[in-house]
Amino acid sequence: MTEPAHELLFTYGTLQYAEVQLDTFGRLVSGEADVLPGYTIDYVDVEDQRVVDLSGASVHPVLRATGSARDKVVGRVLHLSADEIDAADEYEVSLYRRVRVTLDSGRTAWVYVG
Repeated sequence: MTEPAHELLFTYGTLQYAEVQLDTFGRLVSGEADVLPGYTIDYVDVEDQRVVDLSGASVHPVLRATGSARDKVVGRVLHLSADEIDAADEYEVSLYRRVRVTLDSGRTAWVYVG
């Protein structure tokens, strides 16, 4: 039996890629567009060769908190199970940490920040 997808994960980068989702979650993940206020996107060099090979890029976006309501990041909210959140944690390299945020829609979701 499949675990329910009760967790929300806001994604703005490679976790939106079909090949990354299939490898990380074993399925394509449904989701909706949403916006995260108070953050901006920066970029980091990723040295984990598995992540580079899977995503096709050695430079990945990373969120930086600004606290300004004028700053917004557009992305997608994925519906994941607790096990899939754990799988996303394994995919993300040590440059990222997972935190809870409130999106423009009013929903609370996890997101990976730098």
